[in-house]
Amino acid sequence: MIQKTEWEGFKGTLWRGEINVRDFIQHNYTPYDGDKSFLKGSSDATDKLWTELQKLQKEERAKGGVLDMDTDIVASLTSHGPGYICQEGKDLEKVVGLQTDKPLKRAFMPYGGIKMAEESCETYGYTPSPELHKIFTDYHKTHNQGVFDVYTPEIRAARKNKIITGLPDTYGRGRIVGDYRRIALYGIDYLVEQKEHDYENIGGDGVMGEETIRLREEVADQIKALHGIKEMAAQYGFDISVPAKNAQEAFQWLYFGYLAAIKTQNGAAMSVGRISTFLDIYIERDMKSGAITEDGAQELVDHMVMKFRMVKFARIKSYNELFSGDPVWATLEVGGLGQDGRSMVTKNDYRFLHTLENMGPAPEPNLTVLYSSRLPQNFKEYSGYISVATSSIQYENDDVMRPVWGDDYAICCCVSATQTGKEMQFFGARANLAKCLLYAINGGIDGMSGAQVGPAYKPITTDYLDYDELIAKYDKMMSWLAGLYVNTLNLIHYMHDKYYYEAAEMALIDTDVRRTFATGIAGFSHVVDSLSAVKYAKVRVIRNERGLAKEFDVEGDFPRYGNDDDRADDIAIWLLRTFLEKIKQHPTYRHSEPTTSILTITSNVVYGKATGALPDGRKAGEPLSPGANPSYGAEKNGLLASLNSVAKVPYEYALDGISNTQTISPGALGHDDEERSRKLADILDGYFDQGAHHLNVNVFGVDKLKDAMEHPEKPEYANFTVRVSGYAVKFINLTREQQLDVIARNSHEVL
Repeated sequence: MIQKTEWEGFKGTLWRGEINVRDFIQHNYTPYDGDKSFLKGSSDATDKLWTELQKLQKEERAKGGVLDMDTDIVASLTSHGPGYICQEGKDLEKVVGLQTDKPLKRAFMPYGGIKMAEESCETYGYTPSPELHKIFTDYHKTHNQGVFDVYTPEIRAARKNKIITGLPDTYGRGRIVGDYRRIALYGIDYLVEQKEHDYENIGGDGVMGEETIRLREEVADQIKALHGIKEMAAQYGFDISVPAKNAQEAFQWLYFGYLAAIKTQNGAAMSVGRISTFLDIYIERDMKSGAITEDGAQELVDHMVMKFRMVKFARIKSYNELFSGDPVWATLEVGGLGQDGRSMVTKNDYRFLHTLENMGPAPEPNLTVLYSSRLPQNFKEYSGYISVATSSIQYENDDVMRPVWGDDYAICCCVSATQTGKEMQFFGARANLAKCLLYAINGGIDGMSGAQVGPAYKPITTDYLDYDELIAKYDKMMSWLAGLYVNTLNLIHYMHDKYYYEAAEMALIDTDVRRTFATGIAGFSHVVDSLSAVKYAKVRVIRNERGLAKEFDVEGDFPRYGNDDDRADDIAIWLLRTFLEKIKQHPTYRHSEPTTSILTITSNVVYGKATGALPDGRKAGEPLSPGANPSYGAEKNGLLASLNSVAKVPYEYALDGISNTQTISPGALGHDDEERSRKLADILDGYFDQGAHHLNVNVFGVDKLKDAMEHPEKPEYANFTVRVSGYAVKFINLTREQQLDVIARNSHEVL
C-alpha cells in the first residue's frame, strides 16, 4: 500500500494500492443536505477576469464568431507557450491554462483532415500555411483522407443524401472522457508507472496478433502523452509529477488533464466529467485546517468554470450548420446517489450551479444534474431555481443510469453516459429514420434528389397506404440502413484510431477499456405519427411525374405521440426496439457494444431540409422535431401528458440517451421564483420516477425569444441561454433559421 504525504487526512485503503478514484470518493466525500445560505458571491479577481473575458467575447461576435485563429502552428500539448486571460493580470487567475497562447484564439488541428482545418481558417478570413498544406497532403495522411479512401459508393450516396448524417468523418469524434481526477490524486509519475506496467504485460503470451500490436503502440503513445502533460504544466510553473497537496492544486492538476484533451482533440463533445464531489473532498480538508475560506472555494470553482466557458475549436461551415451556436459540450455533472444510497450532493455541487449567478447564464460547461427524487429537497429546489433563472442546466435520471453505469459515470456528450476511467465511446451521429420511411414507400429512391440511394425494392404504388404493407417494407428498409450505418461507423473509427488517436485522454482511462458503439436516430416522432396516421386514419399518396411520393393527404384524425396515448406511444417503443435490434445484428469495431440514442442536437433543421413530406402532415423541408420530442403542434394535452409519453420510451433500448427538451412559461409554474422552483422539482420527481431519462428545461415565454431575435444588441441578451436538444447555446449565436426553429417549439402555458 502506497503512502504519500499529500494524502494526509484521507480515508480508505483500496485506492492507495491501485488507481481507483471511485473508492477514494466513497471513503472521503461529505454529503450536504443543507440549503444555499453558505454560498458566496464573486470575488474582485473573478469580476475583473470575467469583465475582460466578456469584452473579448463581444469582440468575437463582432468579428463574425471567431476572435483569432492560428494558421502556422499545429496544435499539440506543448505547441504554445503559457496563455492567460490578461497577461498583466495573470496573478488573478486561480486556475491557469489556455488552449493556445491567447484567450479565445483557435488552434490549427489538421490531423482530423487538412481540408477541414484549412476551410475553418478560410471561412473566417485567415490564410492557412502552405507548408502545413504540403505536409498534411503529401507526407502525413489524415483521418478524413483515410475515411474517404475506404468509403464505398453506397456509403457516399447515403451520406450525400443525408439518410446517414452528422458523421464524425470531418472532425474529431469526441465523447471520450479522461479521468482527469487521476492527475490530482496520484500525480503523473505514478500514472506513468502504471501504464508502463500495462505495456510490459501486453502480449505476454508471446503472440503478436493485430490487436496486441495495436494496443502496445497505443499504450506507448499514452505514456508519451503523460510525459507531455507534465511538460505542458511545467510551462506554467507547476510540477504535477506528484499528487496535489491542497484544493487549489487539485483544481489545477485536474484542469491540466482536461486542457491536454482540448489541446489535442477537436471532438464534437469534449466533456469534463464528474469532478464536483471529488474536488469538494480537497476543499473540505483545507477548510478544516483553515487553509481556505468559502470565498476562496467559490473563487476556485468560478475560475475553473470560466476556463470551461472559453473552450473554442475552429469549425467548418457544414459543422456549424449541424451543431449551431459554437458548442463544445464541456459537460459537467453534479448530484446523483451512491450505490450505498447516500446522496453524493456536496457543497461543491451548489458552488458549480452558483457560477450561473456569479457570472451569469452560459452554455458551457454543459451543467447536468444527475437527478433522483431521493436527492435532498434543498438541492432539488436550488437546481429548480437555477433553471427558472437561467435555463442553463439539464437533468438526467440517475436512478435509471446508476444500475447500468455505477455511481461514478460521466456524461460524455450531451446526454450519454460512460463509466469514468473505465470505458470509451465510439460516437456515430444519426440515421434518418424519417427518410428511411420514405425510401420504403419510394423503393429506395430519395424523393429530394431523385437518386437511387437505398436498394431498389418494389415501391408502394397504391393510392392509399396500407399499414401492414408499409410496416413490412419499412422493416426491410431499416435492415438495410442499419447494416450500412454500422459499416460506415466501423470505417470511421478504424481510421480515427489510426490517424487521430486520443492518446492524452486514453492515458487517463484503464488500458483494459470497455467500448460502446453509439448510434442515433433522427425523425423519431415523425415516423411514429406517420405510422399512427396510416394505422388509425386514411393516408392518400400524392405522387410527382416520376411516381414518387411528394405529399400526403390525411383523412381523419389519429393519435399522436406526446399526448399520453398508448396507441401512439406503443409505436414509439416498437420503433426504437426494432432499430436497436437491427443495429445489434452487425459486428461492431473492436468488439464494442452497440447502443442507440434519440438525439438530434440543432441538426434537426439540416436533417429536415433533406427530408420530404411525411404522412404525419409535416411538409417537405421543415425542421424535424428534436430528439425524442413530440412533433411540433402534436402536444394537445399539456406538459405532463407530453412528459408521460416520452417517459414510456425505455432507457434500456437507448442507453446512448433519450433527449427531451421542453419550454415552460414562467406563469405555468407559479407566481414567484420560490413557488416555481418547488413546482419544477415536483414535476421532475414525477417524470423521473416513471423511468424517464432526460429533460432540458427552459423557463421563458416565446415573446422573449422573438425580441432577442429582433434585437440581439440589447445587453440583456448578450448571454441569454437556451437549452436546445442535449445542450445549451447563447440564443443570439444561433442562425435565424435555428432561432425560428426554437421559437416554433411548443411553449407550455399549462401543466
